[in-house]
Amino acid sequence: MRMLTNRPVQVLSTALAVLFVLLMITHPKEVFAGATTGLQTWWNIVFPALLPFFIASELLMSFGVVHFMGVLLEPIMRPLFNVPGTGSFVMAIGYTSGYPIGAMLTAKLRAQNMVSREEAERLVSFTNNSSPLFMLVAVAVGMFNMPALGYVIAGSHYLGNLTLGLLLRFYRRGAAGKRAPAIPPRGNYVAGAFRELVRVLQAENRPLGRIMGDAVRNAVNNLLNIGGFIILFAVIIRLLESLGFIELLAGWLSFFLVPLGFPVEIMPAVASGLFEMTIGTKMAAQTEAQLLHQLLAVAIILAWSGLSIHAQVVAMLSGTDIRMLLYILSRVVHAALACIYTALMYPVLDSAGLSLPAAFCAGVPGGSFLFAPAYWHYLQACGLSLLGCIVLPLLGHLVLRAAVQTASRLGKPR
Repeated sequence: MRMLTNRPVQVLSTALAVLFVLLMITHPKEVFAGATTGLQTWWNIVFPALLPFFIASELLMSFGVVHFMGVLLEPIMRPLFNVPGTGSFVMAIGYTSGYPIGAMLTAKLRAQNMVSREEAERLVSFTNNSSPLFMLVAVAVGMFNMPALGYVIAGSHYLGNLTLGLLLRFYRRGAAGKRAPAIPPRGNYVAGAFRELVRVLQAENRPLGRIMGDAVRNAVNNLLNIGGFIILFAVIIRLLESLGFIELLAGWLSFFLVPLGFPVEIMPAVASGLFEMTIGTKMAAQTEAQLLHQLLAVAIILAWSGLSIHAQVVAMLSGTDIRMLLYILSRVVHAALACIYTALMYPVLDSAGLSLPAAFCAGVPGGSFLFAPAYWHYLQACGLSLLGCIVLPLLGHLVLRAAVQTASRLGKPR
């Protein structure tokens, strides 16, 4: 019965794969251009932006920081989002790094049975975010040349996802018997958190060099997987553009969005953003529509995140029992919430005169934001924060391991 149910899907997948190969043969120029664009995007933006966060997350999980935060923040995460305290680690990394690291960490927690399936579905639905570096620098400065717009773009994006998390606490609330049990603190939560941290360190028998090597190897493998999806969807978008499908999709979207006040000229950007958010946001910033309409389109694109990100999330969750339906529906709700917050925040920004291009690139040769002092200050702050995320756990790991070994020697009978 199951084979009969999956057969139409397999036939459709095979037909689409054959069609894709035929289009590659008949449109080699578009394929090469799309692959080049995807490779440049991955190598110049995604790889350097995500690699440090991927390595840091692997190290923090190996050093028991996830277990520590799980006990310490259980009284906060459970009432607010109906997820265990370990979800706070996914939130912290997901809100500071970007797609698809939230899905990757959720899959790791589920594989270790630290969250139930329902909790994992809630968690991945509101912790997968666009990167703050992408929104504040690449979009606000690089595409709009208006740094102050970053507050609206990032603020509406994060507020929408946090609101979504509060709403999702009611999803399958009756499945309480299936949820992963909270780690008992056996006293106060701080002491219980440190006890859990020491327990994980005692169970970790890999040497420090092996831990760091595994972290780097796993991070690079995940990024290679992500790069493949980015290049694939860059080629697909270029082929769809050459076939006129993007224009057709823009016409379909106009039927729903134009009655809501969106201009027709913004539709091609939204249609492209349904597949890949970077291309869609760039097109939205280059249209002749009003600034508010451009920001609303960007809010939709970033919240939806594109089929390219969805494919990456599917790959991250493929080894678990986490279902994708809630995640897909959450992207639609997040898009609506981000639009509402954008519409509420923009008048305040506009009345304060902050939506005008600021002196972010003042005195910069050529006006390029890559050479702007504020840009480098921001990168320095991110670098120092990231360095702290790596160095401090390493030092703590060494100190605690030494303390555990000393206590074990002292406790042995002579």
